[in-house]
Amino acid sequence: MTDIAINVHHLTRVEGHGNIVVNVKDGRVEKCEWRVPEAPRFFEAMIRGRHYSEVSRITSRICGICAVGHTLSSVRATENALGMTMTEQSVLLRNLLKHGENADSHLLHIYFLVAPDLVGAKSVFPLASTHPDVVKRALRMKKISSDWAGLVGGRSTHPTRVVAGGFASIPTVKQLEALKQELVGTLLPDAMATYELLKSLASNIPTFSRPTEYVALVKDGEYPVYDGDIGCLLPDGQRESYDVDDYLEVAQEWVSPLSTAKHAKHKLDSYMAGALARVNLNYQYLHPEAKRVAEGLGFKAPVYLPYYNTVAQFIEVVHATYTAVELIDRLINTGLRDEPPVKPTRYGKGAGATEVPRGILFHEYEYDHDGMCLGGNCIIPTNQNHANIQLDFDKLVPELLTAGKTEKEMELALEMLVRAYDPCISCSTHYLDVSFKG
Repeated sequence: MTDIAINVHHLTRVEGHGNIVVNVKDGRVEKCEWRVPEAPRFFEAMIRGRHYSEVSRITSRICGICAVGHTLSSVRATENALGMTMTEQSVLLRNLLKHGENADSHLLHIYFLVAPDLVGAKSVFPLASTHPDVVKRALRMKKISSDWAGLVGGRSTHPTRVVAGGFASIPTVKQLEALKQELVGTLLPDAMATYELLKSLASNIPTFSRPTEYVALVKDGEYPVYDGDIGCLLPDGQRESYDVDDYLEVAQEWVSPLSTAKHAKHKLDSYMAGALARVNLNYQYLHPEAKRVAEGLGFKAPVYLPYYNTVAQFIEVVHATYTAVELIDRLINTGLRDEPPVKPTRYGKGAGATEVPRGILFHEYEYDHDGMCLGGNCIIPTNQNHANIQLDFDKLVPELLTAGKTEKEMELALEMLVRAYDPCISCSTHYLDVSFKG
């Protein structure tokens, strides 16, 4: 009978620290665990007593990769708490910014974190010698998408232009025209080359399937990344939607003894957030070219293959780029205006949600009459995915054993599964309230 001992301490090619532990004795699974050992970071405590104008500057530091998303979820929550209504121009610019961040992060994940697994390499560095044109293309696409977010946000990491109430400053028409030229002239052709590359590697993507619940923003007539309601899709096709203020009805957090990060569930024991959830819920609103790419890659929503989250990410890169061109045209045709940030009309409690690369991100704050923060709550996408990863493990490991996979093959399959979720583990560690009773 088979004995297997897998102990991956600090999985590589993910953000943060996560461990995989699997023990099999005489062909029987004795232990199968996804563990998160990161230390809590106490951001929700940091914002107490801070003025509303400071809060998004602090919470953007939760993540260097999803800083735009944390900024936007933060200002959305603050604006809802303070009764601020955004102008059409601010909404268009924020959508443009959000799509830029998602494309930027997706390209990093696809090329630098996942692609090595698909070609049997340990990292992207050997590929610089064996496939220099591909690596140069990856770097070129990464730079353009980073510049895209940086132009609208002031910088791509911890954006400075976005403030509660609108924008502190905005790009010029000339800058937007130059960005459009880069997107049309370079990023889209490179995306089509990436499409051909992914088609050639598609057979290397595992087809492990486990139907689960998917959660993402939904909005009539739109593929939403900046605002909307909370949509839920169950394996039987049933759909539900919730107002963002009711996010705790969906993201029902619980504490796992294996993790310093909270887990979440809704209708089932787990759900998945991220690109796969978004495409499954909003496929009909993808740009036609993104749909064409999806069909060419064999993606027919709903897809229950967690490894295909990477495919969904690329579909979103194509969608984001075409959508960005349309947003730029609307902004230029409408005419850019200098608009001072909207002022508060009340003080209270509000929630905000955006779609960051790894999934739906919730922020909620409460303010006193002086605009000082009384408290907050942040639920990170990777928090919402931890339980789903564990349940994937529980189904995948026995299947790998039945298929006669070796220990090394099983280890690689589990590592690839976690990487497919593109986890941001440091972001997901969560402050716990502890009370001592004597």
